[in-house]
Amino acid sequence: MVTALFSSEYILIWAILLATALWMPLRHLIWVMSLRRRIRKKLPADEATQQRLKRRAGFTAALLALVFAIFYTDHLFRLLP
Repeated sequence: MVTALFSSEYILIWAILLATALWMPLRHLIWVMSLRRRIRKKLPADEATQQRLKRRAGFTAALLALVFAIFYTDHLFRLLP
């Protein structure tokens, strides 16, 4: 039963789980970097701007995490016997 979960039939489920696990720390990292860049350029960083940057960071992080997770799980399941 448990070994069936590690078959290549469930590669998409594993990719989604990995992408979900990577999304939040990646979103926070991208958001902090973009916020610091904005502050360094001496541009206003009010609450509305921070929320806009956080939404953008969330979208970017979702794309990056999903693409990475798909490639990583594909590579990982290709190596399994």
